Amino acid sequence: MLSRGTDDLEVVVVGAGAAGLGAAMRLAAARVSFTVFEARGRVGGRAYTIADTPFPLDLGCGWLHSADRNPWTQIAAEAGFTIDRTLPAWGTQSFDLGFSAEDQDAFALASRRFHDRFEAIGPNDADCSAAELLEPDCRFNPLLNAVSTYVNGVELDLISVQDSNRYADTGVNWRVAEGYGTVIAAQAASVPIRLNCPVMLIDHRGKRVAIETALGTVMADAVIVTVPTPLIAAQGIRFRPELTDKAAAASVLPLGLADKLFMAVEVPELLPMDGHLIGNSNKTATGSYHLRPLGRPLIEGFFGGRLAHELEAAGPGALFDFAVAE
Repeated sequence: MLSRGTDDLEVVVVGAGAAGLGAAMRLAAARVSFTVFEARGRVGGRAYTIADTPFPLDLGCGWLHSADRNPWTQIAAEAGFTIDRTLPAWGTQSFDLGFSAEDQDAFALASRRFHDRFEAIGPNDADCSAAELLEPDCRFNPLLNAVSTYVNGVELDLISVQDSNRYADTGVNWRVAEGYGTVIAAQAASVPIRLNCPVMLIDHRGKRVAIETALGTVMADAVIVTVPTPLIAAQGIRFRPELTDKAAAASVLPLGLADKLFMAVEVPELLPMDGHLIGNSNKTATGSYHLRPLGRPLIEGFFGGRLAHELEAAGPGALFDFAVAE
């Protein structure tokens, strides 16, 4: 059950991912009484580093995107973590696996033209799917689609051009040697969090909010809900009165899917540090492979969109078998 003093709060935060912990840090700085409730047995959400391996492995997000203005960059630096400023080699091909230097140049040109068409659509223009901007019969369309699965977790036919254009990306991408998930989890040490405590119902009919959890009911002046949109859409947390409009909005904001695979390399000297490979440049269903990330004897494979769904459905080992074949 909830301990005395935690059942009457100013604010309750639901979810201990990056958004929930970010809210908690702001509340703590403002000296507001609050508690964070997290359904899982760990914090961090999609940021998850495992450390019981020879090297910290980010099973979730691993890059500080727009790192020059990403608030987590400063948080990590101030906490003493190591910021690696080696830029990603995503646009290179370390070996010729049927994707020659000439073809890479031609693809880069096709990619620029594609993104020029993207940027030509203004905020007041009609929206369309990104797939509608592909040049008909362009031989690089499958690879443009593949890149979308790495960036967005879905193919271009599921991408809104207007929504994509709202993403202000500085193009600066850095990493944390100790793990991005480690940085986010470290922020949890200074805030009150209840793990393994799912929230089932949020009753906001009265002047105060009643939050029903697995450990009891808590009263608060306000609640901040930071759970993923699919959970809201599926009404994994119920609201009373129901938030019909918000659930409907969440249902059309699904998450994409991206999977990672870490493979140990017995003779790492055969591979360049922080190199890169696309498995098959002629297919959308292909992996992106980071060679020796941070100089470690590993290959980090990345698979997104429909390919990721298919490999997950194929069962354990399918991801590894696919990567080795590529």
